[in-house]
Amino acid sequence: MGKTADLTAVQKAIIDTLKREGKTQKEISERIGCSQSAVSRHLSGKSVGRKKCGKKRCTTRRGDRTLRKIVEKERFQTLGDLRKQWTESGVETSRATVHRRVLLNQKQRQKRLTWATEKQHWTVAQWSKVLFSDESKFCMSFGNQGARVWRKTGEKEMPKCLKSSVKYPQSVMVWGAMSAAGVGPLCFIKGRVNAASYQEILEHFMLPSAEKLYGDEDFVFQHDLAPAHSAKTTGKWFTDHGITVLNWPANSPDLNPIENLWDIVKKKLRDARPNTDELKAAIEASWASITPQQCHRLITSMPRCIEAVISAKGFPTKY
Repeated sequence: MGKTADLTAVQKAIIDTLKREGKTQKEISERIGCSQSAVSRHLSGKSVGRKKCGKKRCTTRRGDRTLRKIVEKERFQTLGDLRKQWTESGVETSRATVHRRVLLNQKQRQKRLTWATEKQHWTVAQWSKVLFSDESKFCMSFGNQGARVWRKTGEKEMPKCLKSSVKYPQSVMVWGAMSAAGVGPLCFIKGRVNAASYQEILEHFMLPSAEKLYGDEDFVFQHDLAPAHSAKTTGKWFTDHGITVLNWPANSPDLNPIENLWDIVKKKLRDARPNTDELKAAIEASWASITPQQCHRLITSMPRCIEAVISAKGFPTKY
């Protein structure tokens, strides 16, 4: 016999019709194949639908608006500061929830979720075929990287989103690649990266990385959606070289395991505190100290990372 929560709209309509015809609850239940108690609860107005699945949303739309006002009032705040002020306004939640509410729009979250669903059944062996890449900036001011600025697209030049700092801090931009087998050679980038200069990096650093880590085996290349990466001429470069590029969702550094390697290198630099002349050498030494075992552990975490994205419905994850 069906339960109350199992009654369909059609069944409920039939119950109402039979009741108007003078049928008893027992006759109605036998007629439509459900329990008598289900009929009784529907007629008494106590019938309820099936309880929704999934975790209940922990904040209200009003609470989300309060968080946006907190962010807009002072853009340079840590997650801890934002959480504290949000809690004081009456919304008790976690740092992860604060992070999810501030970053990523609905379209981006949906694309991340779709991407993760497509990769849900990828094995560690498949992820081991991916050569992950990324650029990262290393500054001399390792001791204080400053607070994150929370802003939306188009708000880059707003006065509230700007903060005074050292005008010309010593820094270098670095490109690197990694796979389950280890890391490739670093490229120190001078000036801005456009499509032409990026293709030079691919030619002189990505291909040697692939040769070192994969030899003659096939591999899939990963990079994000930076303009130089998604340029038509860059796409033609990959086609001409017969290299498959992994499709990638926007604003998704948490999906790229190489981000963890950048964090390792930067932590070592903070501890060593090299001077200007030693900076590049220190970066190279720290990068070279990363072991294949560390890289392999990061790649084995990819299936868990994908599941985390799906569980979070496309929101950022701890990875």
